[in-house]
Amino acid sequence: MQTLNEDLKNGSFRRIYLLFGEEGFLKKSYKNRLKEAIAGDDTMNFNYFEGKGTDVNEVMGLAETMPFFAERRLLILEDTGWFKSSSEELAAWIPSIPETACLVFVESEVDKRGKLYKAVKKAGHAAELNRQEPAQVARWAAGILAKEGKKITKGTMELFLSRTGDDMENIRMELEKLICFTMGREIITDSDVEAVSTDQAVNKIFEMIGAVAGRQTRKAMDLYEDLLTLREPPMRILFLIARQFNQILQVKELTAAGMDRNAIASRMKLQPFVVGRIMPQARAFTREQILSYVELCAQMEEEVKTGRLSDRLAVELLLTKAY
Repeated sequence: MQTLNEDLKNGSFRRIYLLFGEEGFLKKSYKNRLKEAIAGDDTMNFNYFEGKGTDVNEVMGLAETMPFFAERRLLILEDTGWFKSSSEELAAWIPSIPETACLVFVESEVDKRGKLYKAVKKAGHAAELNRQEPAQVARWAAGILAKEGKKITKGTMELFLSRTGDDMENIRMELEKLICFTMGREIITDSDVEAVSTDQAVNKIFEMIGAVAGRQTRKAMDLYEDLLTLREPPMRILFLIARQFNQILQVKELTAAGMDRNAIASRMKLQPFVVGRIMPQARAFTREQILSYVELCAQMEEEVKTGRLSDRLAVELLLTKAY
C-alpha cells in the first residue's frame, strides 16, 4: 500500500497496476482513488471493463489510442480472470504499453507464477490487499471516529470488532451507524455498540460450528436458515465455514506446541479475543475431526463447481455431515 499511497501523493503514476487480495474494501478504495487522481470527471479518456468476456484486443487497441486533450487514457478492468488463466498475448504486450496509457486491474484470483502477473509486476505495480492486522483495523476505525469527534476505549473497540467481523466495508458502514446513534455525545460505550452493531455472518458461523461441535444439528440448520434469510450466498457461507475450521486447526496445533493466546494471535494475525473464542472449539474437536471437516469443505466446493450438487444442499450436507 505504501507504493500506491506514494504514487497518489506525488501524482506520478505507472503504466499498469494490479490490485488483488481478499480485502474488497481496500481494492475498491484504491481503484476509486486512482480513477479520481488520473481521470477525474474525464469520460472521453476513461474506459471500464468487467468480467471474463472482456476482449483483449479491444483493451490493447484502446490503450494504444492517444488520449484526447489529456495526459493519459485510463482503463479499469475488474475480474477478467486473466490472471488466473494467464493471457499469453497480453503478457507479451505489457512491456510495450505506451506512456500515455494507464491500466488498473482489480482481480479476485491471481496466479503469481503466471507470465501475466510477472509482466505486470515488472512493468508496473502489483498490490496484494489482504485482510489487515487487527491492530491496524482498530487504529483505522478509531481514526474514523476521531474525525467525527468520538472517543472509544480499547475494550469497547474490541467488542465492536467482535460483532462486525474483519471486513472493512462492513466496519465502515457499522461505524456510520454508531456515529449517527451517538450524535451529540463524545464517548462511545459498550451499550452503544450493543444497541447499534449487527451480529454479522462470521458470528453466526461461529455459533453454527459450536452447534456442530455440540451435535446440535437442528440449531446449526436454524442458524444456516438465518443466514439465507439475510441473503448470504451459500458459497460465501461455505467459504466462511472452511475458514473457521482452518483457524480452529491452527489454534489447536499452536496450543499443542505450547503457545498462549497472545502468541497465537500474533502468529495468526488475529485479535487475542478472537483466538480466545476459537480455543474452546479447538478443544471440542479432535485434530482428525477438524481435518475431516476441512476436507469435506473442499469436497463440497468441488461438488458445487462441477454441478453435482446445488450450493444450498452442499452446505446442508456439510452441517449434518451426512454426505
